[in-house]
Amino acid sequence: MFDQLRKSVSKSFKKITITDFSAKSIAKFNRELKDILIKNEVAVKTTDEICKKLAQKLSKIEYTRFSNTRSIILTSLREVLLEILTPEQPIDLIKKVKEAKKQKTPLIIAFFGVNGVGKTLSIAKIGKYLKDQGYSSVFAAGDTFRAGSIQQLQKHGENLNIHVIAQTYGSDAAAVAYDSINHAVSKEIDVVLIDTAGRIETNSNLMAELQKICRITEPDLKFFVGDALTGNSLISQATLFNEKIGVDASILNKIDADVKGGAAVSITHITEKPIIFLGVGQDYKDLEFFSPEMILNNILPSK
Repeated sequence: MFDQLRKSVSKSFKKITITDFSAKSIAKFNRELKDILIKNEVAVKTTDEICKKLAQKLSKIEYTRFSNTRSIILTSLREVLLEILTPEQPIDLIKKVKEAKKQKTPLIIAFFGVNGVGKTLSIAKIGKYLKDQGYSSVFAAGDTFRAGSIQQLQKHGENLNIHVIAQTYGSDAAAVAYDSINHAVSKEIDVVLIDTAGRIETNSNLMAELQKICRITEPDLKFFVGDALTGNSLISQATLFNEKIGVDASILNKIDADVKGGAAVSITHITEKPIIFLGVGQDYKDLEFFSPEMILNNILPSK
């Protein structure tokens, strides 16, 4: 994971030659760091923020002839990246489910993203996770556009013994989602997981349909699902979905195959919303909670 970014950062630290923390020396290091981050698809806005915060930290350090510049810069960069990666309001999914149960209502989660990013599999993985924690769920087959999408979700439901609410292709996706909520209420099911059709983020009509789903179902959580391998395109997608429908958290898939790491570093900073899950494979168990420390350990050298 993030092999290319980690190697580039490690190489940069080995080449550090600055012997003080003057503005000139800090700027020299930051120029090289900025090149590394941008080449590894960290968003320019995030890169600028990282370099700005690092410069501020280093400028406040009192340098002596005994100072270990490499160690100081590494520690400071780790602190900056941890701040960038840590959301202001993390989401505790199980706590959300428990709160909804106290209100005797299902927790409603809607999933959004462009075509081919793994929304349906992510829903299945979360359904299994909830089941393992002792909570029931129902799948809403709200992708009534893509051929085979309903059958795909139904197959996941069959494998996991989770009920799927579906209509025919071309049906109103919002109506499918609404029926799923009513089913959950009547059967006292804990969570409704709503699938939606993959959207080309520039298609205003399709985005309007997502807005309709949100108006009718009023989801408690809206998860953006993205492919970590798409780099800067992922950031553009997340930004637009956040602007159009409001995203509460992100799920990054194929993170295990991402050699650059730019998406993972950037998305929390750009959307100001947390990453909640990482997809690390094709099995139902291949879902991990996001950990800023894990990301840092895969980017920065140990010493």
